[in-house]
Amino acid sequence: ASGVIPQITAVFGTCGGGMALMPALTDFTFMESKNAKLFVNSPNALEGNEVSKCNTASAKFQSEDAGLVDFTGSEDEVLSGIRKLVTLLPANNEEDAVDDCSDDLNRVCADLANAAGDTAILLSNIADDQDFVETKADYAKEMVTGFLKLNGTTVGAVANRTEVYGADGEKAEEFEAVLTARGARKAARFVKFCDAFNIPVLTLVNVKGYKASKCTEKKIAKAAGRLTYAFVNASVPKVTVVVGEAYGTAYLTMNSKSIGADVVYAWPNATIGMMDASAAAKIMYADEIAKADDSVALINEKAAAYREMQSSALAAAKRGYVDDIIEACDTRKRVIAAFEMLFTKREDRPDRKHGTV
Repeated sequence: ASGVIPQITAVFGTCGGGMALMPALTDFTFMESKNAKLFVNSPNALEGNEVSKCNTASAKFQSEDAGLVDFTGSEDEVLSGIRKLVTLLPANNEEDAVDDCSDDLNRVCADLANAAGDTAILLSNIADDQDFVETKADYAKEMVTGFLKLNGTTVGAVANRTEVYGADGEKAEEFEAVLTARGARKAARFVKFCDAFNIPVLTLVNVKGYKASKCTEKKIAKAAGRLTYAFVNASVPKVTVVVGEAYGTAYLTMNSKSIGADVVYAWPNATIGMMDASAAAKIMYADEIAKADDSVALINEKAAAYREMQSSALAAAKRGYVDDIIEACDTRKRVIAAFEMLFTKREDRPDRKHGTV
């Protein structure tokens, strides 16, 4: 039934040993946060570990560290969450998840540019009735995945995130604008689900490279490759909005036009190119900078010129990398219009058994 009907697992009690494979085989997993246990090997069976040290069977560990659980909460919250998720998903892979929309299609989202850091808030603002359901919200928080309705049609969203704001409006966490191995794996799996059930994909981009650490270096090439493959392989309508930085192959991986995005928009302040303008200026004008009396001023001058000529949204649009430059407040209506245009999109692909990435 995988890829034919959406499959959901809910863990309310003990789910151990071989039974722990069940959540891994389904599309979405809910877990009761206090009493439920999910493990292959019990915490005390792990060498050098015990429950008091690290409870690897807890909902907290499985959602934040393992990334196996999508949603956690009380029993009532889990049941309510399942009902809400089911209303967003199609009944099967041959049906469209389309409902009536009572929200204004041309609603202007004022101050949307201020939400470029926390894209979960941005997605909530542009969604019908401002309702966005985030999946795996506690795992790889620098990458947002989830579902929203746009003109009554369910759309899957993938977005880079650099900030997390709490319910009180205060900044709770901050991240670099980079791709991580965890974030790439999380997004790749989500895109594959959307493609299996003909759910259009919206991508919000704000990324300048890959995370640089020894741990990430072990996994990032494969993870980023799988994300690139997931986007390329997806035949559903794909719309991308560059809301911040978009540099190098990290941007290419995030559903750029180069790998098959159908429509690409950019906000006026977006920067798109191979690298940051200051870094490029330091490389290109290294000799002049070394001889300059005021190297900082020269770098700033050259960087500004490079930014205007090479990495501005206008420069990208002139080269065909961006279809249109849109005001942030108009994102909702422009994205809806793009998906409406792409509603009947069909692609012919070469016959094959399956890919190998």
